[in-house]
Order: sequence, then C-alpha cells, then structure tokens
Amino acid sequence: MKAFSKIHPFVLITYFLIIITVSMFVSNPVIKLLSLAGAALFSFVITDRKERLENIKFYLPLALLIAVTNPIVSHNGETPLFFMNGNAVTLEAVFYGIDISVMIISVMLWFRSYSIVMTSDKFVYLFGRIMPRTALVISMAIRFVPMLKRRISEVSRVQKSMGLYSVQSLTDRLHSLVRVMSAVIGWSLESAVETSRSMKSRGYGLKGHSCYSDYKMTKNDIAVFAVFILLTAIMFSGASDGHLRFYFYPVISDLNTDFIADIAYSAFGILAFFPFLFEVEESIRWKYYRSKISALRMQARKKMYWKV
Repeated sequence: MKAFSKIHPFVLITYFLIIITVSMFVSNPVIKLLSLAGAALFSFVITDRKERLENIKFYLPLALLIAVTNPIVSHNGETPLFFMNGNAVTLEAVFYGIDISVMIISVMLWFRSYSIVMTSDKFVYLFGRIMPRTALVISMAIRFVPMLKRRISEVSRVQKSMGLYSVQSLTDRLHSLVRVMSAVIGWSLESAVETSRSMKSRGYGLKGHSCYSDYKMTKNDIAVFAVFILLTAIMFSGASDGHLRFYFYPVISDLNTDFIADIAYSAFGILAFFPFLFEVEESIRWKYYRSKISALRMQARKKMYWKV
C-alpha cells in the first residue's frame, strides 16, 4: 500500500524537500513534534511488520543516546538540575537534547520514506536530462544502502546453509562477518561496473538521447502540488514574522500560541500528516470498492441460483 508514491515525481520531491528543510531549520518544538509524528505514521503504513520492529529497535536507542549525550557534553543554561563530575547538568541542555533527537529521528524517517517512495527511476526521470551522470550516481547511491543490506542477508543465509557461517565464538563470528562483507562488496562492485557499461551501451547521457517515462502530470497532481505550496506559504508567513521563534538558551523561552502561530502549526500539521492521511484514504476507498464488488458478486450468484 503505497498510494502516495503514485503522485508525480516532481510533486513528491518538492514535498520531501519542504518537509525535511522545515524539520531541520525551523527551531520550534511543536513543528518538530508534528514532523516526527507525521514521519512515524507514514513510515508505519508503508512498511511491513518486520521493518517496523527493526525501525523501533534502531531509532529508539538512537533517540535516547542523542538526548542523553547533549546534557552530558553541553553545560549551557541557567537552571542546574544536578552536578556530574563538577559540571552542571541543566534543564535547558536536557530539553535541547530531546529537541535534537526529535529532529534527527524525524529527518531520518523522512529520508527513509523518501527512499521507499522516490525510486531511482523517478530521480533519473527528473534529473536525467539536466545532469545525467550526477543523477545516475545519486540514484545508485540512494539504493546502495538497502541493496547492501539485502545482499548481506542473502549471502549470510547461503553461507549458513553451507555450514560456513559459525557462531560458536566471537572470533568465528568475526571471520564469518568478514567473509560475508568481502563477498557482498565484490558483488556490489561488479554490479556497479555492469550497470555503468549497460547504461553506456544504451547511449545514456548522450545528446539527443530520449528516455521512456510513464509519468504524466495530472489535474490531481497539480491540485496536490498547489496544496503543498499553499500550506508551506502559510507556515513560512508565520515563521517569518517571528511567531514560531523559540530558543532554549540561556533559558527556555515561552511557546507562542497566538492566532497566527496556531494557523502556522495547523498548516504544517496538515502538511506533515498528508502522506499518512493520503494512504489511509486510499485504503478506505479500496476496501469500499472491494465490498461493493463482493456485494455485486453475491447478487449475481443469487440471481443465478434462482434461475436454476
């Protein structure tokens, strides 16, 4: 279920550029929490159960590590909570560490969703004619990490079935890991060379070379793009007037909750939750159509039964 990926690639990459830029550079806890919630929900609906468990096992410890590291390293702030080795652990540093961890995890989740939704062929479609070589390199780099992870799993399973992957001791595990990584790296390098030769033989990057694409900008894509731009403009208009300004040092500032700030929060909230709501709406529509089809089938069977 990846209905959001059916939107035109230009609209998709615009959305991810907006949401990641805002998540990184707008220093407001409400904006960052909305971004994290939207990214987590969207990642939840486009991944299977195994991937969700892996994400939880990876992102939760990372978030805790980042949140705990900042108050230990940074001692800025005017509200000490306790002292560690003669250095004050301040309330401002604790909240700033939580703020950083929320930002990093949300950005990582958005990039993870981007890698699922924006496939390499979409990226090449957008930038293949403008900068063909760079587009090819970036598309290969984007798919390199998930491909490497998948190949490590494949090679390790093969070696386990052959009895070569031993887990009896730490030394054996390290030797097995080195053997797996050596095979995977060699496989990946060979695949990269084959890809470059294949693209060169097909005339990729040459002047006048045409590329097949099945992506057409529809009225729905234009409407979605207009909604993205409108929501972004509303949010930035509030941010530009200082209504979203927030700081942690030297003391934690008050959170602005006036009318303009609330409008900006609402606009970004709709923007952050849009992919999740889009997927949910598509799922409900699909279930509705399936129920209608099932009802029509039942009516047809009843008619055939009475005729008999």
